[in-house]
Amino acid sequence: MAGSRLDHYLNIADLHRCARGRLPFPVYQYLERGADDEYSLANNTNAFDRYQLQPRALADVSRIDTRTRVLGCDLQWPVLLAPTGMTRLFHHGGEIAVARAAARSGTLYSVSTFSSTNLESIAAASPGPKMFQVYVVTDEVLNQQLLRRARAAGYDSLCLTIDTVVGGNREAVARAGMNIPPKLSVRSALQFAARPGWVWNYLRRPKWDLANLSSQIRPDKNGKRDMASYLGGLLERRLNWGHAQRIIRQWDGPFAIKGILNAADACRAVEMGATAIIISNHGGRQLDGTPAPIEVVREIRRAVGPDIDLIVDGGIRRGTHILKALALGATACSIGRPYLYGLAAAGEPGVDRALHMLRSELERDMTLAGCASITDIGSDLIRYPAAPGHFPTSEQEYIHDHGI
Repeated sequence: MAGSRLDHYLNIADLHRCARGRLPFPVYQYLERGADDEYSLANNTNAFDRYQLQPRALADVSRIDTRTRVLGCDLQWPVLLAPTGMTRLFHHGGEIAVARAAARSGTLYSVSTFSSTNLESIAAASPGPKMFQVYVVTDEVLNQQLLRRARAAGYDSLCLTIDTVVGGNREAVARAGMNIPPKLSVRSALQFAARPGWVWNYLRRPKWDLANLSSQIRPDKNGKRDMASYLGGLLERRLNWGHAQRIIRQWDGPFAIKGILNAADACRAVEMGATAIIISNHGGRQLDGTPAPIEVVREIRRAVGPDIDLIVDGGIRRGTHILKALALGATACSIGRPYLYGLAAAGEPGVDRALHMLRSELERDMTLAGCASITDIGSDLIRYPAAPGHFPTSEQEYIHDHGI
């Protein structure tokens, strides 16, 4: 897609609509839908509306500086690209396209254990900062191999995801007939046929795979690699704090735990040596009914103090969302679906466009809020609106009124 056409996309919602038109229905459902009744999915973004911004008057904003430091890396702006598995499902450019776009944007890209391109190839393709995301699996030899490979490939930091000991109940995805990897069936044939461009690229490119795990997946009795059965028994259901502490010690570098939603767990993670907390409910794809990450960032910041990196992961769609998260105490934000919308819409240039839009929005919003730099963004920017029929005089009253 030519750059001039991409200029017509003005926000993340525009890229979302384009992505929906390019992906086969089952693949789109896999990207977009959440667990159970999808309360958490919707609330992740809607919760930002509970906070208002109070701009500072007459501040010198002739120069805007969005630079920050997260997980030991100097970044040009405070938005990280979250780990998303099987990225080649959404465009044949896959993880390498995303990693290159992240490097150009001056930010960090997180690579999933379940990436569809191996972690070494991704590292070689991008000079930018990178984090490798791990799950604890039942195969301890594989756990150790993945850590050694990430270190040898030059990853700057490690992330342990803790909220996926089983998969979430994603009913809409099941109804769509989505399989991993995608399989053409009588039920899905017409849905895939409606997106011939996606099918053409899927069939003519190298065979789709979980590249970091391909050597571990054994053939079934029919001689086919039984990926579904392998994944079903892969994740360690006995996952506990002992596993986390052991991996922190083995990595001995910048380390994030992803999937924390309360202050007590955040404090325990810091005590064990984690240098960052990624506040996340897995994009609403795991346990439904959880708070949105933005709703708990302030209480977690108060509990862990000023030195730990807090990253808000979930629901970010606008520059104002980033600004609110930082004002409430976050160090940075993390996005998944927004950059995947760009990837599905237009490949690598689409990711560039998604990142450019969010960064431009943040810079404009900082200007309008009277914040010349990231360090200028403080809690005084946040106003807590009144519940109907009542005018709270404090943050505590607001929290009581709204039940947060």
